[in-house]
Amino acid sequence: MSFADLGLSDELLRAVGDTGYTEPTPIQASAIPPVLMMRDIIGIAQTGTGKTASFVLPMIDILAHGRSRARMPRSLILEPTRELAAQVAENFEKYGKYHKLSMALLIGGVQMGDQVKALEKGVDVLIATPGRLMDLFGRGKILLTGCSMLVIDEADRMLDMGFIPDIEEICTKLPATRQTLLFSATMPPPIKKLADRFLSNPKTIEVARPASTNVNITQWVVPVKGTSFEKRRVLRQLLAPDDVRNAIIFCNRKTTVRELNKSLQQHGFASGEIHGDMDQPARLAELDKFKKGEVNILVASDVAARGLDIKGVSHVFNFDAPWHPDDYVHRIGRTGRAGATGVAYTLAAPDDLENIENIEKLTGQKIARLEALPGTDSEAGADAGEEERPRRGRERGQRRGARSEAPAEPIAAEADMAKPGERPRRAARPARSERPAAEPRVAAPRQERYPGRRRERDEAPDDGGWNGPVPDFLRVTLTV
Repeated sequence: MSFADLGLSDELLRAVGDTGYTEPTPIQASAIPPVLMMRDIIGIAQTGTGKTASFVLPMIDILAHGRSRARMPRSLILEPTRELAAQVAENFEKYGKYHKLSMALLIGGVQMGDQVKALEKGVDVLIATPGRLMDLFGRGKILLTGCSMLVIDEADRMLDMGFIPDIEEICTKLPATRQTLLFSATMPPPIKKLADRFLSNPKTIEVARPASTNVNITQWVVPVKGTSFEKRRVLRQLLAPDDVRNAIIFCNRKTTVRELNKSLQQHGFASGEIHGDMDQPARLAELDKFKKGEVNILVASDVAARGLDIKGVSHVFNFDAPWHPDDYVHRIGRTGRAGATGVAYTLAAPDDLENIENIEKLTGQKIARLEALPGTDSEAGADAGEEERPRRGRERGQRRGARSEAPAEPIAAEADMAKPGERPRRAARPARSERPAAEPRVAAPRQERYPGRRRERDEAPDDGGWNGPVPDFLRVTLTV
């Protein structure tokens, strides 16, 4: 099956062809035709299956007919995080370049003034996080009465982040007659209740078993000791092979993200970081560096675990085993995308074993243990005690060794040479063993101190070589 078989317009097929895609993924092949027929959809698909394009592509063709009005978006896409919202916006720009559709992105961390200006001009597509949307709605800057299409993406993530009450309120402000598309990796009871309330006779599409992991991803659990130093050492060994082209490393805490990124940079790795304490421009800048290859390692918290479509990620590392087992599926889903293969390592300290058991229980599979690490013998001696005082890199140690072993004779020979027209260079300093013995130093007599900061000092005037005792009339008392 090709994209032309799905009923998309020629302009849209041209844009898809420009991206290099030729065949739709299973979720796209199953969802696009009913969406074009204006059906409500419940799409259950794990991350990395092409879910975003399954609603972006038909929305572009549907919205191609009609006009936007000021402060009244024609369609609304709700995303749980800023990164997901920004990614969907990129997809609209990429696939809608041959259509004249306007778009606005409402996310936190950026100035609200520019977003309000875009809304006042009127937009066809509004992509928003629930918090910023509710803020602007409360200020009277936006009306939802003209919205005929609603997409709730990553619904189970919305549930985890506590956005379900906001989504329910948003749905009540939309027209009762509308098309609603709901996508989720899992279908817990609260999401099922939300779908029953706000979707009309939906078509359910499920392309993978919930909580299943991608078969293209080779998974390993790496047992380590319970210290963070040992975890970092093992991680560096796993990052060393050449087949690790680029990687995302996930941590449970923001402080761990910062500390680990700093440690990797000190050891010569080209790494960056992304976490919730960074403002939106900084987070997007780090993601852009990773996509461009300026850094090949991205240390992240779970804010980046879902929905980020970064091509060519060869490896995923769980520095910490995730607290919630479903986060494991989304983390490792950053690799092995679009039919490619990938590798996922999870470092398991004793405190992580319970989390590993929950992951295996959720996914229904036993994850293989990796007992032998590459370069264990050579690495162990080099790293002994190094974490107590981080090194600046192997190159620095090598340079020091090279200087200490350099012979002194060539340098001394060059010291006597000078080019024509130049001043003669200073002769090379002789070796310490060839220098004449220094004359013994004679300690000067200790000066006495008197009250009132008075000090007396003997001065011997020029006596013409007379060696007798100094007469009293020649003794001089200085007062400072």
